[in-house]
Amino acid sequence: MNHNLPIRVRSTFSDDPGTIVRSEDDSIERLVVRGISHDKNDVKITLRKVPDKPGIAASLFTALADAHINVDVIVQNTSDADSTDISFTVNRTDRRQASEIVWGIASDLGVDRVDVDDSIAKISIVGVGMRAHPGVAAMMFSALHKAKINIQMITTSEIRITCVVHRDKTADAVNALHDAFELEKIGKLGGSKNKTRTAASKRRQKAK
Repeated sequence: MNHNLPIRVRSTFSDDPGTIVRSEDDSIERLVVRGISHDKNDVKITLRKVPDKPGIAASLFTALADAHINVDVIVQNTSDADSTDISFTVNRTDRRQASEIVWGIASDLGVDRVDVDDSIAKISIVGVGMRAHPGVAAMMFSALHKAKINIQMITTSEIRITCVVHRDKTADAVNALHDAFELEKIGKLGGSKNKTRTAASKRRQKAK
């Protein structure tokens, strides 16, 4: 699908030519980003001036894992004067417990300060083979830049690229990315462009 390669499916028991599986619209196949999602239910926890030495991250995230707290986006800054900052996101329902755990081991880890930010949102573009398509991330970052939206954290996977932004910018981010990736075209896949636009409008209203 990523490379628009037709596939012929044939039977091993006959000479029947079989069936060809291919795209009816090449432009749709080139549309890597298939959707946009947003999540306002996370908080960001940042450990300031963490000693830059082996075992710190292991101790921190093992303690959170033992408490069955799921950690999503993780960013560690470049070391400066033998210390670094570590930021990660957890679900809002785990805010209090995660904060208590981090504060409980902060002194043992030699952490200077712990900040908890509950004014964030995660914005993701979703598609197939994201890492195999150069320029998708750049287009996302460019769209957010043009909308004057600051990116706090970034994480990527094979099917999505996620940015952490200020929660007040959620609707602006969704709208900017929707326009940048021309997601109205996806309506052709289902044979009803109007339905897709209606769904897109509902997503925008929900984001607001």
